[in-house]
Amino acid sequence: MKLFMVYFALLALALFAMGPFLWLLSTSLKTVGNVYAFPPQIIPWPVSFENYVGVWKALHLEKYVINTLHITAVGVVGTLLISALAAYPLARMHFPGREVVFVALLSTFVLPNPGGLIINFLTLQKMQLINTLSAVYLPSLATPFGIFLLRQAYLAIPAELEDAARIDGAGELTVWWRISLPLIKPSVATLAIFNFMGYWNSFLWPLIVLQDPDKYPIAVALQYLQGMFWDNFRLVAAGTMFSMVPVLVVFFSMQRYFISGVVGALK
Repeated sequence: MKLFMVYFALLALALFAMGPFLWLLSTSLKTVGNVYAFPPQIIPWPVSFENYVGVWKALHLEKYVINTLHITAVGVVGTLLISALAAYPLARMHFPGREVVFVALLSTFVLPNPGGLIINFLTLQKMQLINTLSAVYLPSLATPFGIFLLRQAYLAIPAELEDAARIDGAGELTVWWRISLPLIKPSVATLAIFNFMGYWNSFLWPLIVLQDPDKYPIAVALQYLQGMFWDNFRLVAAGTMFSMVPVLVVFFSMQRYFISGVVGALK
């Protein structure tokens, strides 16, 4: 009985936490009725996908999806590559000033975000990259969090494995690529999930550096959607669900790595 009460309480908490998502999904599948009615109609009937078709045709979401895929794919791959390469020497190689570099890297966590926005904008302006998709992901490719997460994962690797590879004649890049990187796969997957969500849902920075609306990612395009269909929230809900589905697919496909990656970083 006690165990049943625990499960019931956990289920109630989960449903409460999922409340906004369930309401949004329910609204996107409704055909008529007041979406603000109380008590809310949780299970829509009849179920309709007309809102999804309507918002896709009205906004031509395909161009925003392509922009977002470009930004997210290049951003995630670039961030993983740079973080993995930068974290490796900080964890596995010994050189003068290594700890100073690591502490200096950690100190950037306390820098205020508005200061970074101004510096990044001026830098990209000098490089004449404003209003390009590369301006969205370039400032985020090297992140202190990513380097810290992967450095902690590298520290857990036994040194004997790398020493054996070096004795067999492997160079440092070969040791990194063939020995160290495969062993920190959970942390790499965790970083990939965080970055996928960050790039896919990025809003403020693309709005600052992109001047052509046709280059907007889907999160910025949805803001326009809210203005166009302010009197039809069902279409807004359908557009929002379009933007959430890829994030959910990536998270659930990689969730088995997520917990072990976070736990490994905290050890």
